[in-house]
Amino acid sequence: MQDLLTKFENLTIQSDFIFKKVMSRKRICKHLLEELLQIEIADIKYLEAEKTLEPEYTSRGIRLDIIVADDKNTHYNLEMQVKNNKNPDTDTYVLPKRSRYYQALLDIDLLQKGQPYDLLPPTFIIFICVFVFFELGSYVYTFKKRCLEDLELELPDEATTMILNTKGTHGNISEDIKSFYDYVNNHIVTTDFTKQIDDEISYLKLDTKVRREFMLMEARLLDERREGIAKGEAKEKLATAKRMLPKGCYSPEVIAELTNLSLADVEKLK
Repeated sequence: MQDLLTKFENLTIQSDFIFKKVMSRKRICKHLLEELLQIEIADIKYLEAEKTLEPEYTSRGIRLDIIVADDKNTHYNLEMQVKNNKNPDTDTYVLPKRSRYYQALLDIDLLQKGQPYDLLPPTFIIFICVFVFFELGSYVYTFKKRCLEDLELELPDEATTMILNTKGTHGNISEDIKSFYDYVNNHIVTTDFTKQIDDEISYLKLDTKVRREFMLMEARLLDERREGIAKGEAKEKLATAKRMLPKGCYSPEVIAELTNLSLADVEKLK
């Protein structure tokens, strides 16, 4: 319990939990989008299913990203990315396919609400990366579909992916976005915008309901990790028993003893 309390007190904007809470404040999320895209947004609304992290949710149902729509029905999906994860089986980074998956989720959600595919709204998948994914040093990388035979020809599907590089060194970004990067990287408050964010995090940490919510979520995640480990161990025991059975050197009783399986489980394998 004390470890969880300490972890909660040390949370920063890089935490998925805190990022979602902070971006659930309309004035902060709206200003971030306006400064990033250099547009004016009259208002934003949160997709109801993603609006809060309710304590009764199971961890599998929790989404730690933010999904909003503006007054022109453009949809935005924002997520904090702290680790540049690799798939150990393929030795490839997962971020590109993750963006593709998020785009699919967003489109499917809209279609399930009765939206014809030809009327799908413009979408932005925005990853705020606290690591260097591309070695070009840019603050922002914006991706759209273009024709390889003519790079001036863009496929007008209105789907955009943006990878924000908080470790970037050059590019055209506003002062508030630059200060946001500094705050994400080093917890440095340099503008009124980052002061708003810092104040919001301070308020969140004083909220007993938010603290309880975080601890419940962490407890459920811990239970799932333990469950996953237990399932992995059980699977390995079964695999070992399967390899031992055809040898003919071990009786079912010996296999059960060596693998910690029940005799009934070994008999089923036979």
